Amino acid sequence: PAQPAAQQPAAQPVSQGDPARGKEAFITCAGCHGPEGKGVEGLGKDMTTSQWIKSQTDEQLLAFLKTGRPASDPLNTTGVDMPPKVGNPALTDAQLLDIIAYIHSIQQ
Repeated sequence: PAQPAAQQPAAQPVSQGDPARGKEAFITCAGCHGPEGKGVEGLGKDMTTSQWIKSQTDEQLLAFLKTGRPASDPLNTTGVDMPPKVGNPALTDAQLLDIIAYIHSIQQ
């Protein structure tokens, strides 16, 4: 017989975006987070091992990317502004969701 749902492992949420398109758009993020998302010291955090990213839904990450995080935010540990939409106001929600899907794909 099948196990009760409570005992089965939780399924990982499926990203709404396209990681292949997100990898291309990630160039916008690479200046601070590095071309592989491993971070640039003093600029951007390592995204491949971020527990914070793992804990966020696509919707939460989308809201975060649209807002950014100023250096004055107590949760900003780099002291460097993360501008809204990664400094590219032309990025659409769909493009940001592609970037989010790519970020999820590089997580370890």
